[in-house]
Amino acid sequence: GPLTGMNAAVRAVTRMGIYVGAKVFLICEGYEGLVEGGENIKQANWLSVSNIIQLLRTVIGSARCSLHHAGEDAWLQPYNLVQRGITNLCVIGGDGSLTGANIFRSEWGSLLAELVKEGKISESTAQTYSHLNIAGLVGSIDNDFCGTDMTIGTDSALHRIMEVIDAITTTAQSHQRTFVLEVMGRHCGYLALVSALASGADWLFIPEAPPEDGWENFMCERLGETRSRGSRLNIIIIAEGAVDRNGKPITSSYVKDLVVQRLGYDTRVTVLGHVQRGGTPSAFDRILSSKMGMEAVMALLEATPDTPACVVSLSGNQSVRLPLMECVQMTKEVQKAMDEKRFDEAIQLRGRSFENNWNIYKLLAHQKISKEKSPWMVQTVAILNVGAPAAGMNAAVRSAVRSGICQGHTVYVVHDGFEGLAKGQVQEVSWHDVAGWLGRGGSMLGTKRTLPKSYMEKIVDSIRTYNIHALLVVGGFEESLRGCAAVGEARERYEELCIVIIGGMSKPQNLPRSPLGRFCTSCDRIKQSASGTKRRVFIVETMGGYCGYLATVTGIAVGADAAYVFEDPFNINDLKVNVEHMTEKMKTEIQRGLVLRNEKSHEHYTTEFLYNLYSSEGKGVFDCRTNVLGHLQQGGAPTPFDRNYGTKLGVKAMLWMSEKLRAVYRSLSSAATAEEQRCQLVALRGRNLCLGAGSAGWSRSQSGARHRMPREQWWLNLRLMLKMLAHYRISMADYVSGELEHVTRRTLSIEKGF
Repeated sequence: GPLTGMNAAVRAVTRMGIYVGAKVFLICEGYEGLVEGGENIKQANWLSVSNIIQLLRTVIGSARCSLHHAGEDAWLQPYNLVQRGITNLCVIGGDGSLTGANIFRSEWGSLLAELVKEGKISESTAQTYSHLNIAGLVGSIDNDFCGTDMTIGTDSALHRIMEVIDAITTTAQSHQRTFVLEVMGRHCGYLALVSALASGADWLFIPEAPPEDGWENFMCERLGETRSRGSRLNIIIIAEGAVDRNGKPITSSYVKDLVVQRLGYDTRVTVLGHVQRGGTPSAFDRILSSKMGMEAVMALLEATPDTPACVVSLSGNQSVRLPLMECVQMTKEVQKAMDEKRFDEAIQLRGRSFENNWNIYKLLAHQKISKEKSPWMVQTVAILNVGAPAAGMNAAVRSAVRSGICQGHTVYVVHDGFEGLAKGQVQEVSWHDVAGWLGRGGSMLGTKRTLPKSYMEKIVDSIRTYNIHALLVVGGFEESLRGCAAVGEARERYEELCIVIIGGMSKPQNLPRSPLGRFCTSCDRIKQSASGTKRRVFIVETMGGYCGYLATVTGIAVGADAAYVFEDPFNINDLKVNVEHMTEKMKTEIQRGLVLRNEKSHEHYTTEFLYNLYSSEGKGVFDCRTNVLGHLQQGGAPTPFDRNYGTKLGVKAMLWMSEKLRAVYRSLSSAATAEEQRCQLVALRGRNLCLGAGSAGWSRSQSGARHRMPREQWWLNLRLMLKMLAHYRISMADYVSGELEHVTRRTLSIEKGF
């Protein structure tokens, strides 16, 4: 099936192949083109895949054709490849396409023997091309392939779904309607599950977890209770493959009729259909496809006759290689478990991330009344935002509030950060007070950069007045971590500050995808403008302080020619090389350029300096324009990833705080222990949501502390990919290939960050 993000993979495979000195051919119309040959198989050059990364359609086409249906023309498949000397095949598709490729590989020898027997090729030719290597890239919007954290097309599909949900939410609230949304997912409920988690849906149907018998009564009770508490809308999300415990399909029309008949609510059905497959690819899908495409080429080059066909997958933020058939077999195990009604096992086989999503959705979707409350549970927790507003802040606060209430705590929110805490701007919140916060940008609580040192006595008064036992601070490094540390340091003077403190990060180092998405959209439009006006180069300035994450990953996602960042020092010689590179490029068919500069990348080589340099050196060849996006990158609605990431951070933080409050109560002490006296930080590390001391992982060097830089920045490895795909000559010795791993039930159960 067609997927957004495929073009980025085609571009990466093509350019990486050419980069390492191989011939690269593009096969149009999938396996159909492989069988028909001719013009469907054409050699590519560097410019063949220029300016395609943002396109909606798949430039080489796709077809739902099976190699096994070739019939009498089966001999054409290897013949068309051998004629061109092709013995390495990169297949982008789902498990059916990849399984077919593996069968084709296993039958390669016998097919060549038939060609020799019929006189189509010589014996020596058959020996020269005796082995076919296969590397697969998984493309599926359902994210239903075991072994990879994310498949190509899934993130873009989630963007389409959330755009629809955000759009209809306003209509539903205006008219007090109930909306039933049907999303794709015939056998896998990933899209429905993550959409429900990111939108705060009232009810969810997925194939892996059919509802209990009598669900009709429970659902209607839930919807009625929500309305009685003041909600003006209900959202029900259904995966197209949803069934009940007896295997009977649950359709969107049936659910609509049920709500109308029993509750009398004005109800509408929206079936998203192929809308989910279209649209502009998200920034994440472009980067994912690029990483996988480059790794697929390396896997093919390093393959031997004894190497199994592999699939390149995503593990945390690293590309890894997995045996193709191990992944396919484990994927089939999920369907087998569902067919045999082993639903709990099916959810586990989907992977720990899927299971975590499911458990968190059940925790936050509906308030559970605790039958008994232990004294330790009756504690007071306060939540506040500090620093610059960031996408996902509201999601983190919402999940922290609701999980805190589930733990039996009294939960307060503080307006305007530490300054608001000093002024007593503290408000108790209930479960339904934070409904509708998930899709809101900025900070609903208000946020300031004020540190608590100048307000410490007033903060102590507020903590005493409201009897606060724990403090959750959601914000950036400067304000969150240092603010929490300042409160911790004041414990020696104020006994009231001996409380549990935790900080949650929301800076560019922590993978915010909302500004990345908006930045990509802006750069796409800038590229379009540059393409319309021939021989034009745009110098674009990004936010991020001293962190070049946004500039680097956006550079990959939009196909930039260069991205200047603080962490990768550059001098006038580097600039000279880049300008000369741009000049040579402008003499080809591609007559537009894009250069990104992080706002703090260099003290003297400013955006204006780069503009003047490129303008002067490119005179007569190209002209220049500048664009400073500024706070545009901070606005707008958060992406599905940021909503889910914020949600998980909030839940993780609140559960940890509850554990510490329980420990303090059991020790019969009102003061936090030495372990709690460290400022704790919750963040994504690799593929895990981790807790650690606030100072852990951050550079203690003078420069690192001043610029708020972590000791290890994983994304710096992407700099190499950016330069290689922009056609700069880089030593292949610096490229780190992915390792071959295996897929087992144990590996699927390992904690995953998303």
